[in-house]
Amino acid sequence: MVRKIGVGVLIVVVGLLIWHGSMVWYGIEQGVGQLNVIWNARPAEEILNDPSFPDSLKAKLKWIEVVRSLAIDSLGLRDTKNYKSVYDQKGKEVLWVVTACEPFQLKPKLWEFPIVGAVPYKGYFDKGKAVAEGKTLEQEGWDVSVRNPGGWSTLGWFTDPILSDMLNRNEGDLASLIIHEMVHATLWVKDSVDFNENLATFIGDTAAYEFLKYRFGVDSKQYVTYLFEDQDYRRYSKHMLRGALGLDSLYHTFQSAEPLVEKRKKKEAFIRKIVASLDTLSLHAAKEPSQRFARRLPNNTYFMSFRHYQSKLNTFKVEMDNKFPGNLKGYLRYLAEKYPL
Repeated sequence: MVRKIGVGVLIVVVGLLIWHGSMVWYGIEQGVGQLNVIWNARPAEEILNDPSFPDSLKAKLKWIEVVRSLAIDSLGLRDTKNYKSVYDQKGKEVLWVVTACEPFQLKPKLWEFPIVGAVPYKGYFDKGKAVAEGKTLEQEGWDVSVRNPGGWSTLGWFTDPILSDMLNRNEGDLASLIIHEMVHATLWVKDSVDFNENLATFIGDTAAYEFLKYRFGVDSKQYVTYLFEDQDYRRYSKHMLRGALGLDSLYHTFQSAEPLVEKRKKKEAFIRKIVASLDTLSLHAAKEPSQRFARRLPNNTYFMSFRHYQSKLNTFKVEMDNKFPGNLKGYLRYLAEKYPL
């Protein structure tokens, strides 16, 4: 019987390698990369008792403990082993995410994965492989981006540690990030990245204000810092979403017979206009936000990212206010029952 089971498993594995070999090997590589991070992470308690660890960063670790507890108790988010350990990045990036988009259409390339379904990004723990994937996609004609995410969630399949670079964030931004990823581990709708990411952003941003108010007060430096930062980013995001709508309109005017070089010129001119008009925004921090693109203009992947993470925030707010006024926990419970993980 054992031998038969072993042969059966072997047949399944061989079959998978034949039909989905590249995806199987990719999954193995990602699993090894995640396990390496987990294996080399230290328990947060151990770091808090380490006299050589800076007190300012210990305060951030304690803050994460508070955020986790509040997220579980007051929001009803899933209690996992996530964010109870710390992985020291030693000043290096850990993960690289590849995204791709049609060059004259705001339509992302989708990768199909088990459990999560179709997603518009593909992660790598190996920078060289991420860059190689990006170059291959560029050669195929896609707009491509290779970037480092602030964090990621394995939806509870692995233990997600605190990355040391997270501790450089201010209290509000850090709370929003942790809650965002905890939402993913609690509620994930297959093949619906826009829904998942926008929801996690909405819950993370909204709850961060409540947690800061509870812990530090509305007049605190922590609360005000986050308020100004969030206001700036919301204005910036709305600008980019308006830009995305403009690009959509532009692309719809393109004719199939129109020369490629002409399409590229019109696209670049429009994106330059979007970037230049950034300096008309009234922001608390950056006075000339257009300078971030002085060396390289954003492409379609950049505008798509705002649709994935920022385009439906008001939709969620309106729904929550109508069905569960001011009650994030009730709203999340309703969504979790509607879309079981």
